[in-house]
Amino acid sequence: MEVGEVDHVVLLAGGVGASKLAVGLSHLLEPGRMTIISNVADDEEVYGLHVSPDIDIVTYALVGMVDEAKGWGVAGDTFNCDGFLRLLGEEPWLLLGDKDLAVNIARTNLLKQGARLSEVTRIISEAMGARHRIIPVTDNRLTTFLYTDAGPMSFERYYVQEAQKPSISGIVYAGSGFAEPAPGVLEAIQAADVIVFAPSNPVASIHPILSVKKVRASIIRSHAFKVAVSPIIAGRTVKGPADKMLRALGYDASPVGVAEFYDGLLDCLLLDTADAGLERDVSRMGIRAVVDNIMMTDLPAKVRLGRSVLEAKPST
Repeated sequence: MEVGEVDHVVLLAGGVGASKLAVGLSHLLEPGRMTIISNVADDEEVYGLHVSPDIDIVTYALVGMVDEAKGWGVAGDTFNCDGFLRLLGEEPWLLLGDKDLAVNIARTNLLKQGARLSEVTRIISEAMGARHRIIPVTDNRLTTFLYTDAGPMSFERYYVQEAQKPSISGIVYAGSGFAEPAPGVLEAIQAADVIVFAPSNPVASIHPILSVKKVRASIIRSHAFKVAVSPIIAGRTVKGPADKMLRALGYDASPVGVAEFYDGLLDCLLLDTADAGLERDVSRMGIRAVVDNIMMTDLPAKVRLGRSVLEAKPST
């Protein structure tokens, strides 16, 4: 299949892994031919500001501003505000650079003026030069809460403040029962001929998107080709606690566990060459398994994986 045969792609996106794949796909697709539906269940209030980590990571990556070494934040950013806060006796738990703070100040001001998060995201991403649309899955408040041996906490606090140390006993997506898809989300899904599940944390990044009932139902009804990239390689994640979280829910930390977690949603799963021995197990689930090198270490690797994702779709 040629990339040109793909008319519109929807990318279900979390943080770093999604941002890398988004960049790869953006080099293969003409502007406007990809819609990125972003997780918002990691959003936090910090310094009174509305912080949307996943939206910002993807935006910075698409416009070539992301700090590649960290995988998040703005490359070359300064941290004068953070340093001065510490001088004043504050103990910030979420590190935000000065340019990153500017984005969050702008977001918060627009929200206070009555704009919805989806509209704010459009304004900011367009101002920064993004050539593909980024939409939060919902404008409603949606939060991933973890039950741990250190007490209940949001995912972002578990990931950053607690450094993923507490043991997880349960997960809830607060607000999912009432969350409505943001404007444009269902329309993008309906128009897509390929829906991509990014190599993001299935539990903390992709499932919050799927927890919005109308979104999940629309994906199930869609005739688009549905393909995921495994975030697990040889039993571990490249970054983040996806392996721990899958095990906490009773799934194996492997491409097989990922396939089982996405039960009934996938046509195809890309797994790394390190997991080639699991190809048959995935195929037995009725999911086409494609073995490839899925590490995205540089731009050529991101583009190559993006091409592999699109070429997994059977020719029509």
